[in-house]
Amino acid sequence: MVGLNSDASVRRLKGPDRPVQNEMARATVMASIAAVDRVVLFEEDTPEALIGALLPNMLFKGADYRLDQVVGADIVRAHGGEVRLIDLEAGHSTTATIRRINRGAG
Repeated sequence: MVGLNSDASVRRLKGPDRPVQNEMARATVMASIAAVDRVVLFEEDTPEALIGALLPNMLFKGADYRLDQVVGADIVRAHGGEVRLIDLEAGHSTTATIRRINRGAG
């Protein structure tokens, strides 16, 4: 299961020009991954309530965070679960893509 920020949540966190792709497009991409059984949108700024409701046994977050910064890590660990940080592919973030587009536009 993948928890995905709603469009409203992304706008609050990243600004009025985000998200670049709407929640349905982002959810469709996530749902197309074979290992993903379900995509759940959340309206809050963090997935803490969703994590508390689902009590997953594994929680993944990008390695641009430290374990002590991962929202819900304490909840997962308290129930015997595991938290893993996933390496990011350089240059593939939405922010990096927007930066490349803006450089080429000028």
